[in-house]
Amino acid sequence: MNRDLTPSALQQPTRVRYGVLAFACVLSTITYLDRVCFGSVADYIKAEFGLTDFQKGMLFSAFALAYAAFEVPSGALGDLFGPRRTLLRIVLWWSFFTAATGLILPTPSLPWLGFALLLAVRFLFGMGEAGAYPNIARAFHSWFPFQQRGTAKGAVWMAGRFGGGITPLVVLALVTTSTTPEGGPIILWRHIFWIFGVLGLVWCFFFARWFRDRPEDKPEVNEAEAALISGGEKAHDGPRAVPWRALRGNANLWALCLMYFCSSYGWYFNITWLPGYLKSQHGVSADTWGFWTTSLMTGAPLLAGSLACLIGGVLTDGFIRRTGNRKWGRRLFGIVGHGVCAVCYFLSVFAEDPRLFVVAIALAAFWNDLTMGSSWAICLDIGKQYSGVVSGCMNTVGNLGGFAAGIGTGLVLDWAKSSDAADPARLGWQINLLSFGAVYVVATFLWLRIDSTKPVVT
Repeated sequence: MNRDLTPSALQQPTRVRYGVLAFACVLSTITYLDRVCFGSVADYIKAEFGLTDFQKGMLFSAFALAYAAFEVPSGALGDLFGPRRTLLRIVLWWSFFTAATGLILPTPSLPWLGFALLLAVRFLFGMGEAGAYPNIARAFHSWFPFQQRGTAKGAVWMAGRFGGGITPLVVLALVTTSTTPEGGPIILWRHIFWIFGVLGLVWCFFFARWFRDRPEDKPEVNEAEAALISGGEKAHDGPRAVPWRALRGNANLWALCLMYFCSSYGWYFNITWLPGYLKSQHGVSADTWGFWTTSLMTGAPLLAGSLACLIGGVLTDGFIRRTGNRKWGRRLFGIVGHGVCAVCYFLSVFAEDPRLFVVAIALAAFWNDLTMGSSWAICLDIGKQYSGVVSGCMNTVGNLGGFAAGIGTGLVLDWAKSSDAADPARLGWQINLLSFGAVYVVATFLWLRIDSTKPVVT
């Protein structure tokens, strides 16, 4: 009987890849702290700068538009130059503009100027954050076998959603109140952006010292772990030109991207309008409902989603290991997740009590995020050496959904105010919530067109 006596067969695999996962999870947490922070203080900014709902929506959408526009270029840079160099540059960039948010002051004599500066900084911040997840995906293509990619991506999104979920708590704990020279109250929020900006610098310092783009460049990786990671997949030497024509004409990729558009359209409510909705429609604020309750209610969707991201990643990988069916191992959890999510949004329209509303929205977030491990693992499955740019394509179109939601939600609310409805604000929110549910129905059907076994380039 022949036995494999190669070093990789005799060794226990090292676990260096989990160090890569740890760095990615910390980065994911920081990205959500930085982006959700703005939504948590948006009402303070709106009052201080004298903004309308439409202008507040524009600030939300400026981030989403820049995030969408620079996903593909940032992913392509990661494929070309490696995720290490690319991530260091983009994290430094967005950390600077996170801190810069706190430097902008109202300009009473030129009210448009303060808004324009906020709009520009939000756009530049989104430009930087655009590269995070495509380059994490590119790193995971090199560092994880396909049987573990759903779980790894689910863990990254779990960390991000958890960071977003605790952000309202952190922000409310850091917000302080002072008084003007005239004796009036003033909310101090700018220092929060400076603190969060520093976190990115600290991450860059340790990441630059430890991470390498490929397992073979890390001496701590033994042959057994290298063999486990490769999993028999063909290695790709050096950077290659991105096959843009093949990407543009790939129906599988388009279905994936359009699905993510729908997913993001409904989900962006959780990190943008939710705190304002609870305050305006139900009177939920730290003053009326208490610090801890308000923090939990505004953070509940992301906390629920955090758990679902990991569960969904484990389920998709477990299904594939048991059945060997990668197509349905990714597709099944997308169909179920987005289908139930749509139902939860439709039910939220009937919730009169804010606690019931939060339960419905948190359940919607849970079922949406059950799909995250599958969605991002598919980028690695079909992208292979082009995982960065494929992830960028999906996240670009997805965040265009977030951009559309920010603008559309504000426009519907402003339109409703001019209507003859007995309660215009309630009408506006009912229309918005129903539209969120409707796009998830579309996402459910798009999953039937997505096949994780068909790479974009054969």
